[in-house]
Amino acid sequence: MAKSLSKLWMGGLKRLIAAQTKQTRESLKRSAARPARPIAKPSAKLRTTKTRDLPRAGARESRVRPRAAAWAGGDWTRAFHSAPVAPGRLVNHLSYGLYVPPGRALEGLPLVVMLHGCKQSIDEFAEGTRMNLLADRFGFAVVYPEQSKHVHAHRCWHWYDASEQAGGAEARAVVSLVDALVTTHQFDGERVYVAGMSAGAGLASLLALLYPERFAAVGLHSGPAMGEARSGIIAMDVMRRGARQNPVMLVDAAVDVGAYPGMPAIIVHGDSDHVVAPENAEQLAVQFARLNDLLDASGELRVGEVREERKDGVMTRDYIKGGRRVVRLCRVQDLGHAWSGGDDAVPFHSSKGPNACALLWEFFRYQRRVAEAAPARAPLPAAAARQA
Repeated sequence: MAKSLSKLWMGGLKRLIAAQTKQTRESLKRSAARPARPIAKPSAKLRTTKTRDLPRAGARESRVRPRAAAWAGGDWTRAFHSAPVAPGRLVNHLSYGLYVPPGRALEGLPLVVMLHGCKQSIDEFAEGTRMNLLADRFGFAVVYPEQSKHVHAHRCWHWYDASEQAGGAEARAVVSLVDALVTTHQFDGERVYVAGMSAGAGLASLLALLYPERFAAVGLHSGPAMGEARSGIIAMDVMRRGARQNPVMLVDAAVDVGAYPGMPAIIVHGDSDHVVAPENAEQLAVQFARLNDLLDASGELRVGEVREERKDGVMTRDYIKGGRRVVRLCRVQDLGHAWSGGDDAVPFHSSKGPNACALLWEFFRYQRRVAEAAPARAPLPAAAARQA
């Protein structure tokens, strides 16, 4: 049995790496075919970050400006956050990048947490999504936590394992980082949003389940359905097919929906995604509709309404409650496992489809989390196995 499970796991891992390698090669070919971008000359808008611009973020900082920051006009800070130590570890340093738009006071700024996917660095994620450019335009800060290669060789978050040795510790570290930034820089604690891509979307879902009082809304791009995966092997199966169990039942097993405070969610997925099947997006929409008390335990609509439209190659489905859009699903035609409306030159990002960052912010900007007590919730089971 162990041998067959190992063969299944290795087969799934090989297919995932093959799909990602193919996309990387295609991205590099497109990049080589495109004319080089002109290098911006130094100006007041494109300036080198100085130590006095930001309060010190941690014990170690780097203020080198990568391309991710160079194309935007604000300040990029690289630092480490000392998060709570997980069982079996001596330290838990979470690397991150913080971007602050130019010409704005830090106090009262909204904060967007961006969680990268497997085989991505935060510099690539910031550059490929272009979220920092949107931050310049609309005035919000962006933080990019980065998974360590010492924790996972491909920088994957352990979204499927809520134990304190894996995904649970990673979620707690992100929350600890958010709390520290809100306290240090006086960001608006009622307007903190979390978004992720692929495995990062999986961790964003876990954060929404475990720490709903910390976030005003969640954005999931190319993410897996919640609740079924408990090991790397099952996680691969969920990615390929979606959850085999009823998605509403999975949510009810994870949290006490009656006590849960709700979590507005926007879900973006490519219809041609062969790494994380589009069925996952459909199931996530149902799960967050349940978390927001729009659906009953049988999955039937109990309040509100559902509106759907198709325009310019995008199917949009909105779950409306009290005249307010609470859950939005966007399925993008011909988009693979890549960030919609991103930079083709960066792997796992595509110019196809609408600008996903704009979709997320347009949804986030109307959401606010008023401080309240943490809800009662059922603990998520620990993983039955560990990823190899």
